[in-house]
Amino acid sequence: MHQSDLSKLRARAMRRAMTPAEAALWFALRDRRFRGLKFRRQVPLGPYVADFYCAELGLILEADGDSHDGSRDRGRDRWLRDQGFRILHFTNRDILGNLPGCLDALSSEAAE
Repeated sequence: MHQSDLSKLRARAMRRAMTPAEAALWFALRDRRFRGLKFRRQVPLGPYVADFYCAELGLILEADGDSHDGSRDRGRDRWLRDQGFRILHFTNRDILGNLPGCLDALSSEAAE
């Protein structure tokens, strides 16, 4: 099976099994609720799957939980930035405890 097919299958499975933080963030972003911008969730981008992606801004949002590996994430972020994407990370704790603050940070990033 080709790498892009594997990424699509993985993304599909991840869409069905969102974490509570991803679900909360998705509720705020879906249906153009945030500044009229279209976000997609669990989007295959090359060999990786982005938690949330806004093509209009070239912006990836990552909801980082306990399963995130710092060294692997740095390599992934480097590859994505080399492709021209911008990346914004939020911890699950921040999303669940301060979603308005996360959306303010996103708003600042979107304005740039």
